[in-house]
Amino acid sequence: MATTAVFQNGGKQYLVKEGDVVLLEKVVADEGKSLTFEEVLMAATDKTMNIGTPFLSGAKVEGKILEHGRHEKVFGVKVKPKKRQKKYFGHKQWYTKVEITKIATK
Repeated sequence: MATTAVFQNGGKQYLVKEGDVVLLEKVVADEGKSLTFEEVLMAATDKTMNIGTPFLSGAKVEGKILEHGRHEKVFGVKVKPKKRQKKYFGHKQWYTKVEITKIATK
């Protein structure tokens, strides 16, 4: 019986199953530590589906931090027309790779 859940972290929502590996916004914790996400929006099994209003009470998604890293660099250009002005910029976003170990409902 596979359990699926939708949880919220960093203003984003993630659809996960046990054993999935997801890239989250940077979480300040050491590698190897476990995390608990309590803002669970939906939890479903093969036969039942529970939807929160907005969150499910008593539901948790647990995960283990695998690593921290940075995404590929994203480039951009700001141009002021008719002024011969260009500004190039780049940005590398931090991420945390988390393996989902357990989805607990009531």
